[in-house]
Amino acid sequence: QVQLVESGGGLVQAGGSLRLSCAASGRTRSRLAMGWFRQAPGKEREFVTGISWSGGRTNYADSVKGRFTISRDNAQNTVYLQMNSVKPEDTAVYYCAAQPLISDLISPSYTWWGQGTQVTVSS
Repeated sequence: QVQLVESGGGLVQAGGSLRLSCAASGRTRSRLAMGWFRQAPGKEREFVTGISWSGGRTNYADSVKGRFTISRDNAQNTVYLQMNSVKPEDTAVYYCAAQPLISDLISPSYTWWGQGTQVTVSS
């Protein structure tokens, strides 16, 4: 079992920056691929970005490519999402997710999820 707690959300003006954190606890000795998802009001949850266990592989949704950066600190069991040049359409609840993988790849699916943190971008 892995517990995930997101933090760092809040209100930011368009064009600004925000950094989200996701702290993992529990079965963190497993090799965990991690991801960030988001869900805007009235919309389905969508993939934002993923990172492999070592951090050597990342991928991004086209909508955030070039603006958001995912990173991780395995010593701290924490994953980060640096959000730059934010837009009003980035407003959503952001969720962190984890999946144990033997290989150092980005996971196509996730078992454990955090409770989410709200990000609101004002225009």
